[in-house]
Amino acid sequence: MRLLPCGDRAVLVELEDGPARRRLDAALRRHPLPDVVEHVPGARTVLVRASAPDALPGVVAALRLLRWEDVEEEPGTAAAEVVQLPVRYDGEDLDEVARLLGVAPEEVVRRHTGQQWTVEFCGFMPGFGYLVGDAGGLEVPRRTSPRTRIPTGAVALAGAFTGVYPRPSPGGWQLIGTTDAVLWDPDRQPPALFAPGTRVRFVEVGDA
Repeated sequence: MRLLPCGDRAVLVELEDGPARRRLDAALRRHPLPDVVEHVPGARTVLVRASAPDALPGVVAALRLLRWEDVEEEPGTAAAEVVQLPVRYDGEDLDEVARLLGVAPEEVVRRHTGQQWTVEFCGFMPGFGYLVGDAGGLEVPRRTSPRTRIPTGAVALAGAFTGVYPRPSPGGWQLIGTTDAVLWDPDRQPPALFAPGTRVRFVEVGDA
């Protein structure tokens, strides 16, 4: 792993791949380091934030000594139950995704609903999770021309990830459906429906 300075009280740990990141994330949750306020997982990184600038050298030293390589990956406490997310598969890019994959649109829906998805990490905007499936088969590129506005509740694909837009935003993901589920509500505890480790099943529903 590489340790990269990030401001005066944080370090970004860069890892080889997703499984390595999951092992380090699990190790930090099982064995919290002194003077660490929080750690935030990414695709292949973990941001570790110290309580104060003068605590950062000790945190870096502890990270170098942490034996995380053989820690078993775990989905985290957020995975205690599976979130069922109803989706109308009416996305503007569904036919294009099917063409890219060489299958019928119905097969895209079958693959999306037929596997369990796990939130690898969150970012981009509050409530947005990057989910990976346990069966694959839906890897597609981003759109060559991003949209200036994607509506709330859009269900989309990009690379190996699926995601749901919590609110309107520009974006270049391929839109395959929509959901009425509320991904982010500041008056809810917790506000985000998704957290790293949350397991999700997408369920096809018809128009209301």
